[in-house]
Amino acid sequence: MKKVDLTKFDNSWYKPGSSIKRFTWYFKNRIVLKTYLPWTNGLKIFALRLFGAKVGRNVLIKPNVNIKYPWFLEIGDNVWIDEKVWIDNLGKVKIGNNVCISQGAMLLTGNHNYKKETFDLVVGEINLEDGVWVGAKAVVCPGVTMKSHSILTVGSVLTNDAEEYGIYQGNPAVLVKTRKVE
Repeated sequence: MKKVDLTKFDNSWYKPGSSIKRFTWYFKNRIVLKTYLPWTNGLKIFALRLFGAKVGRNVLIKPNVNIKYPWFLEIGDNVWIDEKVWIDNLGKVKIGNNVCISQGAMLLTGNHNYKKETFDLVVGEINLEDGVWVGAKAVVCPGVTMKSHSILTVGSVLTNDAEEYGIYQGNPAVLVKTRKVE
């Protein structure tokens, strides 16, 4: 039976941006976003836009948020991104309008192909449509779309798409009920 051989791992095909761009963003991210220093929201949004993120109006970004590559990020209007959120966007992440991403949630666009001896990098986009709520410490996995007004509850892990107005819970997350907005 074959075994994984990490000496054969090669993600040279993956080109997320120049090394200078990534290096510069690393420090900008560390100083402005991934910190508890009380920077204004305007400064955070300016930094994201400066590095290519598309950011809508009335976006609130709390302290200690980590964004891997802002040039792969699109944020709509009236979005809340709470403390310790990690947007590990090796691929595109699109966040719609009126979306809430709660404390410690993770949006992960990268994974590995565990079936391959070479443990290849796999990248999948994440799309959070309008009205979505990602609960505290929840994880959205690569290639997932959370459709309009769906919810991922606290500590849950979403590995497949979420239906409109569906409330998902568990690991792996499953549909447990329908959201009713009054």
